Amino acid sequence: MYTTNHGGPNAHFVDALAAADPSVRLQAALAAGTTPDPRLADTLVARCAVEPDFFVRDMLTWALCRLPAEITVPVLIDELGSDTPQARSQALHTLSKIGDRFAWPAVSALLHDEHDEVARSAWRAAAVLVPPGDEAGLADDLATELGRGDHHMQLSLSRALVALGEGVVPVLAAAGASPDPRIRAHAGATQQLIRDPDSGFTLAVEMAKRVAVAGPDT
Repeated sequence: MYTTNHGGPNAHFVDALAAADPSVRLQAALAAGTTPDPRLADTLVARCAVEPDFFVRDMLTWALCRLPAEITVPVLIDELGSDTPQARSQALHTLSKIGDRFAWPAVSALLHDEHDEVARSAWRAAAVLVPPGDEAGLADDLATELGRGDHHMQLSLSRALVALGEGVVPVLAAAGASPDPRIRAHAGATQQLIRDPDSGFTLAVEMAKRVAVAGPDT
């Protein structure tokens, strides 16, 4: 898809997005956002799926957010069905930035994606796009992922849960009674994050793990 383009009004732009130099790709994405052109939506979304540079991907997301949502959101929803994990992850990230709840059903379908980065992106997007009144149901669904992954993944889930507000409190209390010490520890660390958002999540997890394994008097 990103071989040299020999025709069309956006040929130079497509070639720039495929340049070996990331600074050239960054400038192309910046130009796309500075002068939004709905005809570029498909190209921008497709590039997100393969772009290796974080800063270029971020600029591509910004460029997509500058386009009308009625054009970008359907394209991004289609991208959620891609076999490429980065394509799904970046589409979720961009949908969370656009904030159009039309994408909610497609986003919620990826909450338990087998690829960690896709799941993390889905959690963040879901916390933004969840319809009013559905927060408790989302909290129940997200709680089934407690204990999954490394520190960064667990922090992402905790932040998504905290963003749901008071409805998450009984869900975390129930998770705190789980027979799985990893789930109990993660639930406890998330409760600490609610009480003190500035607290160190890593320390909270480690303390919660010790309590979960050895009991509160250890």
